[in-house]
Amino acid sequence: MQLTKVKDADRRWLIKAGSASLVLSLTACQSVLDVGEMAADANNGETYLATIRSEHGLPPLHPDPALEKAALQQAAYMARSGRMDHTTGWGKDFATRMRANGIEGAAAENIAYGRMAPDELFTRWMNSPGHRRNMLDPRFSRFGLAYAREARDASRRYWALVLGR
Repeated sequence: MQLTKVKDADRRWLIKAGSASLVLSLTACQSVLDVGEMAADANNGETYLATIRSEHGLPPLHPDPALEKAALQQAAYMARSGRMDHTTGWGKDFATRMRANGIEGAAAENIAYGRMAPDELFTRWMNSPGHRRNMLDPRFSRFGLAYAREARDASRRYWALVLGR
């Protein structure tokens, strides 16, 4: 009976040790996919969004630090993971990220990836029904826009635009 307890304890220890080494190796892999330059891009965003919204009879959106922070977090996450997604690898969905940043009420997010300047970015979003709807939503009065460049290819940017009340 004593021998069985030792074997079970050894087995549990091996599982824990193996899990810990897997986590450490995954963490090490993530550092290889470091983010290059990151930037909040409110100045460009404000101009493009004001033009888009005024053409549709809507008031301009104003830059907001909390929304900008949420956009920068999402852009950095996407650049690190190498994939475009509204959820993070840690299971945080859009609503959870908004609450964590103190953002309450209606909010929306547009994301994009590629080698594009802001003019092309906003043109693509306007040509996409869902993205267009977000930018023209009359409930929104504030925004945050940010990008993160891939470390391996600085010409590729992951963009995030977060809109809110």
